[in-house]
Amino acid sequence: VKYGNAVRYGAMTRANEGEVVGGVVLMLKGSNSNEVIRNVKEKIALIEKSLPEGIVIEAYLDRTKLVNNAIHTVSKNLIEGALIVIFVLVLLLGNIRAGILVATMIPLCMLFAIAMMNLFGVSGNLMSLGAIDFGLIVDGAVIIVEATLHHIVSKRYTHRLSQDEMDTEVYQAASQIRSSAAFGEIIILIVYLPILALVGIEGKMFKPMAQTVSFAIIGAFILSLTYVPMMSALFLSKKTEHKENISDKIMAFFQKVYHKIMLIALNKRMSICISTMILFVLSLIVFINMGGEFIPTLEEGDFAVETRVLTGSSMSQTIDASLKGGEILKRKFPEVIDVIGKVGTSEIPTDPMPIEACDMIIVLKDKDEWTSASNREELANKMQAVLEDEMPGVTFGFQQPIQMRFNELMTGARQDVALKIYGEDLNMLTQQANSIGNVIKNIEGVKDLYIEQVEGLPQIVIAFNRDRIAQYGLTIEDVNRVIRTAFAGESAGLIYVGEKRSNLVVRLEKTSRQSIEDVRNLYVASYKGTQIPLSQVASVDFKIGASQIQRDDTKRRITVAFNTRGRDVESIVEEAKLNIESKVHLPTGYYITYGGQFKNLIDAKERLMAAVPIALVLIFILLYFTFSSVKQSVLIFTAIPLSAIGGVFALSLRDMPFSISAGVGFIALFGVAVLNGIVLIGEFNRLKKEGMTDLVQIVLTGTSTRLRPVLMTAMVASMGFLPMALSGGSGAEVQKPLATVVIGGLISATILTLIILPVLYIFSEQKIIFRKRDKDKVDTSSAL
Repeated sequence: VKYGNAVRYGAMTRANEGEVVGGVVLMLKGSNSNEVIRNVKEKIALIEKSLPEGIVIEAYLDRTKLVNNAIHTVSKNLIEGALIVIFVLVLLLGNIRAGILVATMIPLCMLFAIAMMNLFGVSGNLMSLGAIDFGLIVDGAVIIVEATLHHIVSKRYTHRLSQDEMDTEVYQAASQIRSSAAFGEIIILIVYLPILALVGIEGKMFKPMAQTVSFAIIGAFILSLTYVPMMSALFLSKKTEHKENISDKIMAFFQKVYHKIMLIALNKRMSICISTMILFVLSLIVFINMGGEFIPTLEEGDFAVETRVLTGSSMSQTIDASLKGGEILKRKFPEVIDVIGKVGTSEIPTDPMPIEACDMIIVLKDKDEWTSASNREELANKMQAVLEDEMPGVTFGFQQPIQMRFNELMTGARQDVALKIYGEDLNMLTQQANSIGNVIKNIEGVKDLYIEQVEGLPQIVIAFNRDRIAQYGLTIEDVNRVIRTAFAGESAGLIYVGEKRSNLVVRLEKTSRQSIEDVRNLYVASYKGTQIPLSQVASVDFKIGASQIQRDDTKRRITVAFNTRGRDVESIVEEAKLNIESKVHLPTGYYITYGGQFKNLIDAKERLMAAVPIALVLIFILLYFTFSSVKQSVLIFTAIPLSAIGGVFALSLRDMPFSISAGVGFIALFGVAVLNGIVLIGEFNRLKKEGMTDLVQIVLTGTSTRLRPVLMTAMVASMGFLPMALSGGSGAEVQKPLATVVIGGLISATILTLIILPVLYIFSEQKIIFRKRDKDKVDTSSAL
């Protein structure tokens, strides 16, 4: 009788130190991560006081770093975006008071949004705060304040206005434009509603963003109809004389250039329309061939490396591999702070793995301290090459800690893409998996190819001779119990020493369970008390058997998985599909499914295909309610495909594949894109109502009057997203496609809307479009 230990199924190692003991802190859903981590650290400090000398607790992977970096990125982008928007406002309005007035909308709307977030339980994080564009928030205020300034200057008063006169002027100006400003904000709000209907992973990620933006837009809507007119009457200068400033010079330049372009466009209407159609078709071609990914990879700052030794290896061999790998990485890469290896399964099996598998967590310095590589993919490739060169027979798959767990939760495979082959025969599944692996391993972008090992595990197989067992008066259970007790151990009770409780386990001495002969020579007592060698009632042999049998919905399957680096997921999988279909012929009853990020992308695309049409229909309905005209609603609606042109080309120029983040960006863009059309058509209708009949003059006058607000709303909305699009901070990867789409789309929508919409307006207002085209030619000299 002696003290022993339970059978180990796992271990933890630390580079250059050997085996250590580790643990994982799990946070309850909905908790504040920073607060939880702070409380954990406080408890650790208390626990350490009671530990024996020489034993310390050190955190090797701390989410605080990633969370703080992401929050810093969001805060920096919001501050920079606000400053850019304020600068553009003051520059283009040419009035410091007006700029300050509009700028006050930013903190007020943020306070409103934060209050609503607190009320509805929306936490402040990368996704909820990252997509707030202060340019969108101030759009309504810009339109009203600019209209007020233009209205006062156009009256050409010769005296300083009294407060009553100022109130009247503000009321008249705001009344003329308030419907355009209000409906524009309502449309932006409406397009975010389908995002709230998203489910699955993309729903959890983008719902908080849609909620926060909606709260901010609601605040902007209320304030633009109440606070902005009131403050315009109180705060704007009542002096009516106007001195030319830099804003006027800038707008004069734009007016001059735009007027010339409009004259050319009005004289070559069909050519302009055809050119735009060609641009749209080209953008469709680019979009179809763009490739796709589910969500851009978040830079976590550390690596998680799935390490596997040969199937059937002992735990000591896996531990040695983990320690050696950590030592190599720390010696050859100065970027590495620490390497922690987690082998097999822990006592609490929240993450079960075989003993030949190990997760190495590589803790890295900040990216600006790296010297071996300039980016994550390059560093991963170099580390993998060094490890595979110095440790033959061991495989390494490089990912990031959260990314790896995310993949595993979604499809059961840790890699980015998982091909699952279903069938009945394990040998056939293995053969097909190896064939598929050979076909896809040389595809560009495929890394860390992993073929699930379902065979090759050496086993001691005991085949019972039922007749012989019966002759000795025994049962299968009797023999099994003796074997189990001898080699695995059987609990015979509990031993209490003070408050400690230990199991009393009966088991053979270690020297008596070293080889297959010890199994064969194990004695089983018959009902007469005779000791019978196990070899008399069973055959005991070494055999190669299945190491695991995996099933999905009761169907046997084997997995071929890989990570992706340097290329988008969708194009890799599409190429893999073509190669597999042409080179691998599955037997009847066997089939393949594609999982991982690719499946998430396809599922999310299907949901977007439902959400986008809903958003478009809602936009059209609101446009119809605004103008009570299907014809004019269709005219404004053309801004949507015009904006899509810029969004697609912007993604292409930045070498970004389509992702769900970009898809959400397109939904947001479509709402913003129609604002300019609303402002222009509203002005055309006003001029027509005032008695102007010449369509060309209506277009030239209307576009000239509304050029400043159109340019301002587009510029502040796009410039507000600029820091997000250019940010290189942690967490910016997810927001970049969204910001890129909105900026590119607004640029194309603004330029093309200012040119195409007036042309289409003239076409729509003419009774016979092509009648006497020469009469519709513009007299350039008279127009100038």
